[in-house]
Amino acid sequence: MDKKKILNIIKIVLALTLIIIAAVNYKTLSTLDIRELVATASSLYIAIAIILGVYFVKAVLLVLPASLIYISVGLVMDWKIAVLVNMLGIVIEVITTYFLGKFLGKDAVEKKLSGTKGGEKLLAMKGRNKNTATFIIRFVPAFPIDFSSLFMGAFDFKFLPYFIFSVAGLAPRVIGFTILGDGIYNYLSLKNILIIAAIAVPIAAVALIIRSRYRKNKASKC
Repeated sequence: MDKKKILNIIKIVLALTLIIIAAVNYKTLSTLDIRELVATASSLYIAIAIILGVYFVKAVLLVLPASLIYISVGLVMDWKIAVLVNMLGIVIEVITTYFLGKFLGKDAVEKKLSGTKGGEKLLAMKGRNKNTATFIIRFVPAFPIDFSSLFMGAFDFKFLPYFIFSVAGLAPRVIGFTILGDGIYNYLSLKNILIIAAIAVPIAAVALIIRSRYRKNKASKC
């Protein structure tokens, strides 16, 4: 058996293993309480290590809801530390999932994405300018972070521009959710915070896009 066939078998086994682990633990992972995990930590550094470990698990298993992590970290830490931890977590996440997509390859990732609404949107962007596409995909909340990273890794987006535009596009959302968790925890439950955030972030993103297009149109008429 040649090396290519062996590699393909490894890819298939890895993909199936991740799918099975995610499916078996879906309920636990999708309702994971960061506050409970951090409460078991004996120091701030251990708490940070736990949170970064959660980001790595999220990147590999593609299950954990991103907004829940951002807000939960904002709930349990001072907002300045929480923002730094969440941004470092994002760095781990986008790097891990990018290289996972590169390893799995185009065929495996395209098969995983096709048939889903978000996946079809991603696949439709293959022919666009990659830097612009990366920023749009990251900035607009409609595109899941981890599936987007798989897509960009599998379809040979250059790593450095991918990394820069990914972090830049995600930063406003991550910082906003983190501060939201820190600021209104005493007034609203976590469930209500998530509902407000889920409504507010897409509205803000659409408003910014409309504003940008309006300014461009106005400038072109001048």
